[in-house]
Amino acid sequence: MKNNMMQNTMKSGLKWRGRLWLEGEEGTFLGYGRVVLLERIREYGSLAQAARSMEMSYKHAWDLLDSMNRQAGCKLVETCRGGKQGGGAKLTPAGVKAIALFRYYHARFQEMLAEMDQVLAGGLEWKLGDRTETPE
Repeated sequence: MKNNMMQNTMKSGLKWRGRLWLEGEEGTFLGYGRVVLLERIREYGSLAQAARSMEMSYKHAWDLLDSMNRQAGCKLVETCRGGKQGGGAKLTPAGVKAIALFRYYHARFQEMLAEMDQVLAGGLEWKLGDRTETPE
């Protein structure tokens, strides 16, 4: 009876969720938000515009970019200071590769979560076997 109640409870709209990030000695190197920042820099050609589009302060965006560049050991974005012509920012080949790497593994991670949801929807009897107590 207890196992049956648990199976019914587990099927009630629960979904696996998770976040993926690549961490270095200084903390987060790449995560979803940082990759979006890099993509927006590529789109706008400007760190300031990329930050504004994400409702982020320029200082915070600069700090994130500085952290990524430092941890990568090379620049992911080349910047030039403003002036009469205005400044600009452009992804380096390493920046393009960082986005591709994260997007590849992020897609695989989402596929894994979807697979886990399918297993969860089928109930836990496959995992618990003959056990009637809850796992510790």
